[in-house]
Amino acid sequence: MSGEELFDGEAFRRPAPEPATGEEVAGADKTFRAFAPEQDLLLPPSLDEWLPGEHMARFIAELVDEHLDLSRIYAAYSEGRGAPPYDPRLMVRILLYGYTTGVRSSRKLESACVDVVTFRWLAAGSAPDYRSIARFRKRHLSALGHLFLQALALCQAAGMVKLGRVALDGTKVRANASRRKAMSYARMSEREKVLAQEVSELLAEAEEIDKAEDAKYGKDRRGDELPEELRRRETRLAKIRQAKAALEEEARQRAAAAAREKAEQKGEDEQTTAQRVAAAEAKATVRPKAQRNFTDPESRIMKTSDGAFHQCFNAQAVVDEAHQVIVATDVTDCAADVANLIPLTEQTAANTGQAPGEVLADAGYCCEDNLTQATALRVETGTEFFIATGRTKHNEPAPLAPRGPIPKNATAKQRMARTLKTKRGHAVYARRKTIVEPVFGQMSTLQNAKQLLLRGLEAARGEWLLLSACHNLRKLYQHLGTGGLATLQTT
Repeated sequence: MSGEELFDGEAFRRPAPEPATGEEVAGADKTFRAFAPEQDLLLPPSLDEWLPGEHMARFIAELVDEHLDLSRIYAAYSEGRGAPPYDPRLMVRILLYGYTTGVRSSRKLESACVDVVTFRWLAAGSAPDYRSIARFRKRHLSALGHLFLQALALCQAAGMVKLGRVALDGTKVRANASRRKAMSYARMSEREKVLAQEVSELLAEAEEIDKAEDAKYGKDRRGDELPEELRRRETRLAKIRQAKAALEEEARQRAAAAAREKAEQKGEDEQTTAQRVAAAEAKATVRPKAQRNFTDPESRIMKTSDGAFHQCFNAQAVVDEAHQVIVATDVTDCAADVANLIPLTEQTAANTGQAPGEVLADAGYCCEDNLTQATALRVETGTEFFIATGRTKHNEPAPLAPRGPIPKNATAKQRMARTLKTKRGHAVYARRKTIVEPVFGQMSTLQNAKQLLLRGLEAARGEWLLLSACHNLRKLYQHLGTGGLATLQTT
């Protein structure tokens, strides 16, 4: 050993295995690095040393500990009794990192806190059980959704939101429900009659069995338990009746709203309006094909990008062109996009404190009312809209630029179509796909956001807000680079 060597390298090498008699072993003359699974660690291991210095988990931890306001979550813990809960910082850490990397199931998060170094580091060696994680997410879903605004504010502080041009689009995200668990109103009526008859027959059969068992075993032995077949049918009958009642109530509410709106347009007094509403409710009927899902009644059958129909919610997003940051978002139970144009444009201004310069949207948002309101918003805020008035075929050549003045009697739709045919209008609208559609692809691929886990419209909206916040945080992490959040503080 030379004087400059600290250790004898030969002591850490292991020879290749001895060959069996008469056999040659591949690599017999090769020296391999030491591998000793039975060797104990000389010092306690440090999780901090196992995680690279610029890892995203460190960014998430610093974000939660020093930049995010968790006061709404902490305020919910007012009861002093009971076992101490997990620190909200711990739970928010693993939820944010999980939703950023596509690990969203509470059971998978529990396993990751044991098996994955990154999650163990974030949880500081703790391993919350999946029930605690699920309860925390459900209890604080509104506060977790509010993190979207905080993440957006951080992106603005980093100069990532320009609002010169934004694009709006929607994507169908699957609900946590099977389309096979849905049934139309007409089918419910048929099944209700069949099940009611079957339940009556089974009850009569159960009564005869009880009498026979009483005669055979005596009355001391219980014989009043319902047969399994009867319990199953009674449960299905109750669910069908509940679903029918819900559909009927929805039909009454729609009829009442339509009657009230019609009466207000005519300027009728309050008493007449009430009479019209009552009459409309009494005459309301449910469409035979109206469906309701038994697992998640608030989800709807929608056509997805693969051409199939599934139980879905419609997730909307307004994306800024500069860094593909989501500046406004929402989730609805309506497959059509048209009702979201103006509300999400207004939400963009409310979230960022600034109206966007240009808003791009496809033909799903085009209607006469939207175009009229868009014209008014342009006068009020300066926002210019570029909305497709119809679908164009793939690789279709650009339309010829129109010449001459716009006819005075042109409708709002004709004016918008003419705008998009101009050289500038065609060039601006061509940017729509490259701004918003990659965001949905990134969320689907990196965050596993094709399907929501939580059921119900409000829960779906909260989970989508959390997914959108994590998308923005991932963009922020990539933008800040090696400087991390310390760079943000000095900008």
